[in-house]
Amino acid sequence: QNYLDNFWPDLKAAHELFGSILQARRERESESQENNGKEYPEHLPMEILEAGIKSGRYIQGTLNVNKHRAQLEAFVRLQGFGSKDTG
Repeated sequence: QNYLDNFWPDLKAAHELFGSILQARRERESESQENNGKEYPEHLPMEILEAGIKSGRYIQGTLNVNKHRAQLEAFVRLQGFGSKDTG
């Protein structure tokens, strides 16, 4: 804010952008506090997820997202599958 005020006092777009970023940051911090510090709220309670994994309804693995096509390409690598040491 000080930089913009001192060096670019007449650049309205930069001041509006700064205000927008500041507001978004405050909202994100507020949401994070509401979610006990987690960036995203949990969709299902942990008990349901654990039971679903044990029953085979849900799978557990590592989410891999294509960094060049993140909006379009992602997959889950299952634990114990696809490793080099499988026989």
